[in-house]
Amino acid sequence: MELYFRFNDSCDGIETKTRPGLFCYMRLVLKDGAVFEGESFGATSNVAGEVVFATGMTGYVEAFTDPSFAGQILVLTYPLVGNYGVPDKNTWESQKMQIAGLVVANYSSHYSHYDALSSLSEWCKASGVPAISGVDTRAITKKLRENGSTLGQLIHSGKAGDFFDPNEVNLVAQVSPKEKREYGSGPIRIVLIDCGAKENIVRSLTRPETTVIRVPWNYDFIGEDYRALAISNGPGDPTMCGATIENIKKAMASDKPIVGVCFGNQLLALAAGAKTYKLPFGHRGQNVPCVDEETKRCYITSQNHGFAVDANTLPKDWKVWFTNANDGSVEGIAHKNKPWRSVQFHPEASPGPTDSAWIFNRFIEDLKNDVI
Repeated sequence: MELYFRFNDSCDGIETKTRPGLFCYMRLVLKDGAVFEGESFGATSNVAGEVVFATGMTGYVEAFTDPSFAGQILVLTYPLVGNYGVPDKNTWESQKMQIAGLVVANYSSHYSHYDALSSLSEWCKASGVPAISGVDTRAITKKLRENGSTLGQLIHSGKAGDFFDPNEVNLVAQVSPKEKREYGSGPIRIVLIDCGAKENIVRSLTRPETTVIRVPWNYDFIGEDYRALAISNGPGDPTMCGATIENIKKAMASDKPIVGVCFGNQLLALAAGAKTYKLPFGHRGQNVPCVDEETKRCYITSQNHGFAVDANTLPKDWKVWFTNANDGSVEGIAHKNKPWRSVQFHPEASPGPTDSAWIFNRFIEDLKNDVI
């Protein structure tokens, strides 16, 4: 049985006083049978994926272009979306919109920003991404928090099709680059394993004193001339990346410094011999508090992930570096003796606070000063 949730009185193809112009219905169908009806403002196509929610109040352009959202239908909890339009590609976190679909409470068709080149609706249509507005995103979020992330479909026309779980395929192979690329010309050479890296990670690591060697997820970089290793964020289940994990193990045998971000935190843990698990509804937003277990200082962090490291499986020579202040999950790990550390959140932000940008800064400074 399907349960229907109607948030407005819109009628398909009918002009009303409150919503002038013609518009069409769209449905969000969840695997448990719940159906949320609203208005389509994106591509006129059907899509299936994992339905997740994010709590950020702004930064939708950066979020939508984050490869970690590949395969996911994103529900935004902030009620007003689209009011500042879409800027040029040079501010995006990848070359395209990565989300499978978008769900918002209220879409603002009238945008205003000096950098804006188009509306969010135009961008969704050009990107082939279906989007729905006028639905009760609070009700959807409560369902996901109580029951966990679920599979769903955005249906523009016709009946619901098969549900698709993106975590059962190697999403990293789809979003990772196919070729190696270098940035900068400094003496400190850093290999960045791109599992779906945000552009601001590259920007954050590229300094006058560094050369960043960006390689595909399964690239054997051991023969490269490099000083340190960075492991990026990415989508899906980290256990799908067996080739990456094996290459990280090879790098660990050389004792070279390692820093990981988000998905990179999970991959480093797996390479160390620990295990990962799927969180009930993940951490997605720019307001997640994390405690540094070394200093007991709390940082507000930007996050986007559905899996986490199991603290109970960390080998004895590893320790928990950061802990999530909301649910106690692992937000960072560090080796007790080797220069290997990683965090589950995003020090590079984009979007979100830059409270933890010092992690990259300290990593580079330690390399400059031969501390690690």
